[in-house]
Amino acid sequence: MSKSLARVRAALEAAGVTSEIRETDDRARTAQGAAEVVGCEVDQIAKSIIFRGEESGHVILFLTAGGNRVDAGKATLVAGQPLGKADAAQIRAETGFAIGGVSPVGHLGRIDAYIDPRLTQFRIVWAAAGTPRHLFSIAPDELIRITGARLAEFTA
Repeated sequence: MSKSLARVRAALEAAGVTSEIRETDDRARTAQGAAEVVGCEVDQIAKSIIFRGEESGHVILFLTAGGNRVDAGKATLVAGQPLGKADAAQIRAETGFAIGGVSPVGHLGRIDAYIDPRLTQFRIVWAAAGTPRHLFSIAPDELIRITGARLAEFTA
């Protein structure tokens, strides 16, 4: 088991969350493919979109429904600071995950996070479990609880 996957599993267990972690194939690299693999709607896939806060210098996580896109202008307003592109090295340094497998849980440190209200319309959502080939299931209210993500409108 990869260190990233183990960290996600440990974070879920520490938060008291019972979750199915499923190994997938390369289709899980896209929201549509991930939805096909686990058998859910594309909007039940919680995408982890990372920006760099230009004032704070740290990464900011936007959890969005699989069929939605983050609107950079709205995200800037929500974050309260200009946002820029976070490079792969910064993402790995602050989250502990490589691009393509960034999980909403199990980060190396505290990450400011916002969540798309569309995700709360489902009983279960699926998110990356630390690798591009692993997903975990979770109730949206539990995802909000363990990430500290704030509900916000930031999609196009």
